[in-house]
Amino acid sequence: MTARRARPRAGRIDISENIDISMDMPTIRTFKALANETRLQILQWLKDPERNFTAQEIGDFRTDGVCVKKIQEKAGLSQSTVSQYLSLLQKAGLVSAKRMGQWTYYRRDEKNIAAVVKGLRRSL
Repeated sequence: MTARRARPRAGRIDISENIDISMDMPTIRTFKALANETRLQILQWLKDPERNFTAQEIGDFRTDGVCVKKIQEKAGLSQSTVSQYLSLLQKAGLVSAKRMGQWTYYRRDEKNIAAVVKGLRRSL
């Protein structure tokens, strides 16, 4: 019996044969963080926080970020799940965190996101 190679899902392109798979740990962390639809959605929401979240009592969306509670409410997930997702995004360098009192606020790290995009463009 021969092993069958899984086919890519409809609407997806298999680029595995066209790119160099040797990656360093930061790159692997980035891909892991981006491999989840909800984490991608959170990044998208954080791109325009005034549009995507209701006003917060403390902290400015642009300078301080968005409170975990606001992200958790919008995602409809438990606080622990959202915190875990945000931690992965932070370890990948895609968001930065700021503690204010008992709350943590997150915002996109646009400089690192631009570097990731630039690196992907070079690889493809």
